[in-house]
Amino acid sequence: MRTRIFTKFIAVLYILFLTTGQVSAQQTEPLNLQKAIDMALQNNHLLNIKKLQIEEKQAKVKEDHVKKYPAAVISSTYQYNANLGALVIPQGSFGALPLNGTTIALPNKEETFALGKHNNFNAGVSVYQPITQLGKIKTGVAIAETDVTLAQQEKTKASLQIKQAVERLYYGLLIVQKQKDEAQAKLELAQMKLYDVESALLSGKTIDVNKAGLQANIADEEQNLLKLNIQSEDYTADLKQLTGIKTDGFVLANVEKIAVPAGSLESYTSSATANNIDLKIANLGQLKTQQAIKAAQQSNRPDIGLIAGYSYQSGNLLYPTNNPFLGAQFKWNLQDLVANKQVIKQRNFLLQQARENIANTQDQVTNDVAKVHRKLSQATALIAVAEKALAYRNEELKIQQDKQASGLNIQADLLNTKSLLAKAEADLLSAQLNYRLAFSDLQRLMGEE
Repeated sequence: MRTRIFTKFIAVLYILFLTTGQVSAQQTEPLNLQKAIDMALQNNHLLNIKKLQIEEKQAKVKEDHVKKYPAAVISSTYQYNANLGALVIPQGSFGALPLNGTTIALPNKEETFALGKHNNFNAGVSVYQPITQLGKIKTGVAIAETDVTLAQQEKTKASLQIKQAVERLYYGLLIVQKQKDEAQAKLELAQMKLYDVESALLSGKTIDVNKAGLQANIADEEQNLLKLNIQSEDYTADLKQLTGIKTDGFVLANVEKIAVPAGSLESYTSSATANNIDLKIANLGQLKTQQAIKAAQQSNRPDIGLIAGYSYQSGNLLYPTNNPFLGAQFKWNLQDLVANKQVIKQRNFLLQQARENIANTQDQVTNDVAKVHRKLSQATALIAVAEKALAYRNEELKIQQDKQASGLNIQADLLNTKSLLAKAEADLLSAQLNYRLAFSDLQRLMGEE
């Protein structure tokens, strides 16, 4: 019996060990760049606002669609009348009737007829179908649909900006880490030099040495390392805010080199002209202004429509109890004819501004594409040089490690080589960051997500 219990106990411990190991593995799984971008696009509050704005505009489109259908109005009232109207017919108001030698007045006495009741109730329903305003309603729907497209383009633009911000912070953290490695190696090297000098002074082997200068070097490296730690904390906080990461101490995975599709400056410019988000927004602004001008022109039309309904009332004896009706309605606000002239003039000025904005945006996009094209070429050259320098520094480190194993150098030589290697790695990451940011700028200019 005890053997079974002990076996079960061991099995439970083994399962707990495996579970704990899996959880730890999940917790220590490095955060790669693509996952960070996906988390930012999913959790970023600004982007969620843009999504909600699209839904808001879509609801406005549905609201404007309803206006083209018949508008039904149901109404009902109750009223208590303290005083009632009456019809009084005096005696003889209709003349006199001679009968058997006598004259009979018509009526032969004063008559009083009540025209209503104290309790008065009426209810009814009316339906109005616009006719001449259907064109303006259709234009209003088109304006609302343009607003939806504008909101979608703004969301795409925000997505590209968030993606680029994550890339900046991600590469920034990797670069700072390499810079910290470099600063730590320099600090250890400065401390070692100071130790060697102090040892030499104590042994009397030297007397001419700038000890204060070495101490100042240590203080400088400590200050530099502190600045890098502060910068790393700031980058980490910003990245957590963008991505919605709640845990601390996450590990960043190394980045892979991206491949930019080969293309000429002309092809990039052509693609940007057709797909650039800012250009699309500018064109949509012009379209919306044209639609607004059309709506103002349609406002000059009289409002003509059909009306039908049914009413029920009780308490008023002069009106029928049940009354179905059908007719037409005409309404024309002549003041709008004068006011709309100024409205149309204002919107024509807005249209001219929209056209100027399109031309300015087109020039800006063309210049930006040319600038990004140059940056890609420059970044490619910098990466090639940085990779070559890094390869040499790795080879130098291997040589110094071999020398140390053979006792042919000192620890200071190895630390100096490690600091130079860390600097080369940081330089390569900086070049890769410039390359990737230039590529993301190119994607943004060409409207690619």
